[in-house]
Amino acid sequence: QVHVVESGGGSVQAGGSLRLSCTAPGFTSNRCGMDWYRQAAGKQREWVSSISTDGSTSYADSVKGRFTISKDKAKDTVYLQMNILKPEDTAMYSCETKPGVGGTSMCYSWGQGTQVTVSS
Repeated sequence: QVHVVESGGGSVQAGGSLRLSCTAPGFTSNRCGMDWYRQAAGKQREWVSSISTDGSTSYADSVKGRFTISKDKAKDTVYLQMNILKPEDTAMYSCETKPGVGGTSMCYSWGQGTQVTVSS
């Protein structure tokens, strides 16, 4: 499996920005896609955004227009740029890799998460 590590979480005031990173060596060569999820305390895990092997992206309605997912193939890293953060964005954010088109089983992996806290 690729080894997935998230970083970039922290505390920020409402209206601020954070950029999360998810690094997974082998992500590109194994043709993986990546999903970001989040889970707030006491709530179910929520899908946030995805990026596929061809670079196509998708977003949950709750973050559309505020979050941007992108990837750097050379660094095997996916970024989640989060702008105009709201207190309801507070959660543990984690990423999961999965096989894309032509992807391998090595893609099935996930990280431990990074905490994002947004204060009002």
